[in-house]
Amino acid sequence: MKTLTKGKMWCFAIGQFGWSLLSALITNWLVYFYAPDQTAIAAGQTLFIPQGRVIFGVATIIGGIAALGRIFDAVTDPLIANLSDRSKNPRGRHIPFMQRIAPFFAMITVLVYWTPFAGQSALSGVWLLAALLLFYLFMTTYCTPYNALISELGTTQDSRISISTYISCTFLFGSAVGYAAPYIWNALAPSFGRVTAIRLTFAILSAVGLVALLVPTFTIREKDYVTAVPTNDNAFASLAKTFRNRDFRVFVGSDVLYFIALTIFQTGLPFFITSLMGLAETYNTTLYILMTLLSFACYPLVNALARRLQKKRLVLLGFCGLAVVYVITALSGLLGVRGSVPGVIGAVFGNAWGLAIILLAAFPMAILGILPQAIVADIAQADAIVTGENREGMFFAARTFAFKMGQSVSMLLFTSFASIRPETGLGYRIAAVTAMAICLFGAVVLSRYNEKKVLQIILPADRT
Repeated sequence: MKTLTKGKMWCFAIGQFGWSLLSALITNWLVYFYAPDQTAIAAGQTLFIPQGRVIFGVATIIGGIAALGRIFDAVTDPLIANLSDRSKNPRGRHIPFMQRIAPFFAMITVLVYWTPFAGQSALSGVWLLAALLLFYLFMTTYCTPYNALISELGTTQDSRISISTYISCTFLFGSAVGYAAPYIWNALAPSFGRVTAIRLTFAILSAVGLVALLVPTFTIREKDYVTAVPTNDNAFASLAKTFRNRDFRVFVGSDVLYFIALTIFQTGLPFFITSLMGLAETYNTTLYILMTLLSFACYPLVNALARRLQKKRLVLLGFCGLAVVYVITALSGLLGVRGSVPGVIGAVFGNAWGLAIILLAAFPMAILGILPQAIVADIAQADAIVTGENREGMFFAARTFAFKMGQSVSMLLFTSFASIRPETGLGYRIAAVTAMAICLFGAVVLSRYNEKKVLQIILPADRT
């Protein structure tokens, strides 16, 4: 078997750029498009679905649709993983899935926002639900096989950390490009109007994402690097075996809580920027890109520390760091006059609140962008050594199954909180505090992960 070169690792990582860009267009802008605040409405945003907490007086329509989408996404993860793990395709178990679904994945991302019905209508809600379910199905069909390749292509601790670092870089870059969408649609809006400009922006970015999705499928021959015996278990039997692994259950429990907190923050960021900090929506892009660049600067340090310290300890540090960021977000705009900063610094960073978030979030983002994937790969390899069964796809699918169920909860939470006195921003502050509490709880759960035992199993295999 060949060893994956650095160049091939980057080719593989480009696929992560593609799917993180498409995912960012949904995660970052879905609620902002379909449940706009007063700033967006004043800029010309159209209301397409009924607003307010109209589902049993607790949940919003957009929150319910987003939650259903995530639940459907979670249920399909083990099914797709099992199909991939069982595949006997001569080109490999994973890459053929990725190549076939990529065009559909990119196309449905655009159609999520392209409802043909004008004005507030229940039919737009039906359109959105159907398109969102297809989006998550196609994303799962690409991402689950893609993630399974991390542990199969990375055969040692060093190679897994390198691959995790590269895909973290491209993940953040793809997310940053997704956050940059307002710059594009604001340039197009004078000619096409706000709604059409947003849709055209997403079509352009989805085409870029499609090219990136296809790069690893045409540049990596899976059979040159991977020899794996297809599993014969059905999806739910394989999923049950995966969750019998205690260390995996503990890690996934912490991961679910992390993603609930992160999704609340990511979904709320455009609202935190405009409503709490009093900045233009384009500052959402500025803040995220600056935070991403500073996070990249932390990558060498995280890599060095990961080779010397337990990955678990660093992830615990990342959890606590993000909890601090969420507290600062909740306080935004409460002290001083919007936390204003004079001169060049104020012009670049917007205000003191944005500056604090950028500085404090960068290192935790670097940690949590690199190490969780490597931890799952460690657990999957250790399980394969102990059981003699290669179920890498199912381990990553089980992880995403769990955290996507959590994300469905976060969508319900944020959209419900956002409807609480939006004119004062009270609901947005409640959402940020909730994210902080959940993140700290995730750290408590992760403290029970026995990393020492896992490494004792796989390190002898790494040396052979």
